[in-house]
Amino acid sequence: MQDARPESGGGSGSGSNAFLRKACAGTRDPQQRQHADVSQVADMSKPMYCDRVDTPLPDRAYKDELSAADKSLKQKEKGPWNQLTQEEKIALYRLMFRQTYPEMKQPTAEWKTVMGGVFIFLGLTGLVVWWQSVYVYPPQPRTFDSEWQAKQVQRMLDMKVNPVEGFSSKWDYEKGHWK
Repeated sequence: MQDARPESGGGSGSGSNAFLRKACAGTRDPQQRQHADVSQVADMSKPMYCDRVDTPLPDRAYKDELSAADKSLKQKEKGPWNQLTQEEKIALYRLMFRQTYPEMKQPTAEWKTVMGGVFIFLGLTGLVVWWQSVYVYPPQPRTFDSEWQAKQVQRMLDMKVNPVEGFSSKWDYEKGHWK
């Protein structure tokens, strides 16, 4: 097995990040290089940001780290709001929230995935049932044949089984057909 450590740069620290940067440095796709540098561990002890319709205020703001323009906008927010432009108000909103309610309520294509999973499950179940009927279950007994059942009905009529309220009471013996 090969060692997964980077070839250059000894010591500890960001060895895995350096390895990922070096592994993707030779690729031509800039998107792939960008994803290699993004790998970070999230601190799960801090509050998480989550857009939900039923929870209007998330535990923290969408942007934690503010740029210089964002900081100046936050300072301007402390003053009178009638001096803010509509774009500045929208920018302030986007600092706190990632999506608006109409954006959160947009329909997604998740139903297609769910229905696809349901149909795959039903298809596999149908294949299992077909396989069992062909290879596992014994052949049908002869009593399931329509000829056998017709003979059985005729035998019950000849024996006059339960002639008062049952099977034979619905047969007209003089005309030879069902009442």
